[in-house]
Amino acid sequence: MRQAIKAVTRTLLGSLRDLAPVIGVVTFFQLVVLGQPIPNAAELVVGVALVVAGLTLFIFGLELGLFPIGESMANAFARKGSVVWLLLFAFALGFGTTVAEPALVAVAAEAAEVAASAGVVAAEAADKAGYANGLRLTVGFAVGVALVLGVLRILRGWSLPKLIISGYLVVVALTALAPREIIGIAYDSGGVTTSTITVPLVTALGVGLSQSIQGRNPLIDGFGLIALASLTPMAFVMIYGMVWS
Repeated sequence: MRQAIKAVTRTLLGSLRDLAPVIGVVTFFQLVVLGQPIPNAAELVVGVALVVAGLTLFIFGLELGLFPIGESMANAFARKGSVVWLLLFAFALGFGTTVAEPALVAVAAEAAEVAASAGVVAAEAADKAGYANGLRLTVGFAVGVALVLGVLRILRGWSLPKLIISGYLVVVALTALAPREIIGIAYDSGGVTTSTITVPLVTALGVGLSQSIQGRNPLIDGFGLIALASLTPMAFVMIYGMVWS
């Protein structure tokens, strides 16, 4: 119990340290540059306290649950020696965590509104919902493919820079072909995939897998999955837009 309290306290202090620059910048510009009092100061204090508490619990939860389970499952699949099951697990992990991302849900809903205003889809609620769900599934599928490529890279020792450069060449080529309305959405989709749910589990998968394979360095080989997970959605979403146009 005492160790848990110490761990939470340490995480709380870390959250305060991380948020202090943001709070300081906002306060400085509001009071010194704008020369105005902070509006709704009491509500702002309560909001900051809730943010600190939420960030603390989130980080503590990552350290307590998500990171260990990602690493342990990667170790278990590596010991099992089945590449097929490992790749299926990687795909399912990428797909499931991405579809559940709150940021992706919000972006997909907004993209459906934009597509409706551009005449790409009908303005009916069902059509917009179908477009948004299709976009979410496309991004989830793209991240699943990215994790399969990332796991194969770790297993085979492929060069990460070559994979990234090749992927961006494909993205540039698709940018010239995709409808203008989808390009911004496609580029933003690469960012929303690397959010609160996906990143911890994907990182734990890469580090755990590289630790389980002889000759692999977790620092060199364990990272890079997030880069691939940010890249593939851009290409897949542009293809999605080309299909819908």
